[in-house]
Amino acid sequence: MSKPGAWDQPEKMTPILQEKSQLESRLARWAGLKQAKEDVEDWLTLAQGEQTQEALENLDAQLAAFTARLEQAELTELLGNPHDDSSAILEIHPGAGGTEAQDWAEMLLRMYRKWSERQGYGVKFLDFLEGDEAGVKSVTLQIEGAYAYGLLKGESGIHRLIRISPFDASGRRHTSFASVAVYPDVGQDIEITIADEDVRVDVFRASGPGGQHVNKTESAVRLTHLPTGIVAQCQNEKSQIRNRETALKILKARLFELELQKREAEKRASYHAKDAIAWGSQIRTYTLQPYRLVKDHRTGCEIGNVEAVLNGEIDTLIRSVLLERHGS
Repeated sequence: MSKPGAWDQPEKMTPILQEKSQLESRLARWAGLKQAKEDVEDWLTLAQGEQTQEALENLDAQLAAFTARLEQAELTELLGNPHDDSSAILEIHPGAGGTEAQDWAEMLLRMYRKWSERQGYGVKFLDFLEGDEAGVKSVTLQIEGAYAYGLLKGESGIHRLIRISPFDASGRRHTSFASVAVYPDVGQDIEITIADEDVRVDVFRASGPGGQHVNKTESAVRLTHLPTGIVAQCQNEKSQIRNRETALKILKARLFELELQKREAEKRASYHAKDAIAWGSQIRTYTLQPYRLVKDHRTGCEIGNVEAVLNGEIDTLIRSVLLERHGS
């Protein structure tokens, strides 16, 4: 990077800078892990000598900090596939069931936003369509941060909720479904050419929140990729041009993910979760009645604290999927 003329073509330096940043992050992570291990050893020696309550409490705290760093390092090492280090585009769509399913979709939206906050990731709404009475009809998020895609890619599939419905005056138990789809947000690096004749462009008035200008002009844009039937839309910006740019970005990401799935299916044709995005083949069930349990059907991982999971504490579930996919 210090060679004369290296910056004459900045676009060629971008991947080099990205690789440099990733290497620096990896070195910093392992340096922190090494320091945490040394801190545990120091407090262990001190606790063996003094046997005081304070020394034992400090040793326990250092062990907890070391364990957390070790688990985070393990997760990162499992993320070695192409674009695992990318930001993510995440979509949530309710299944059949009207208000029930739309409310469940909003609960999932809150869960992923809470998780993203814990990770220090930025969250941006690319598209949002609120429900008729409650919840959401569809939502697309951009989750910005290193390894967001790698961590979230296992969330793609059908999520099932079993609960006593707050919308049923009879207090009956209901089952609701919502689909989650996650794509790598690799920005301008996606090398996908989309012919103009392969895309149908529809413009319409935004129906969600956004002010008078958004709702009174045909600024919302929907793109339909005719060969695949994939649809991408954006209505959050006031400008039709900006909405079209964002919708095209989403469309490219979805087409790119489709290609990744094809390659993965070829390499691992026997992988039992390859039909996870089909209705009726839920990847995870969140049960609130008659008992409380979250179960991932791919890994068998179970968590009894449903409230914690719905508040974004999904790292254990994410880790179980990554380990299963690596045959650990």
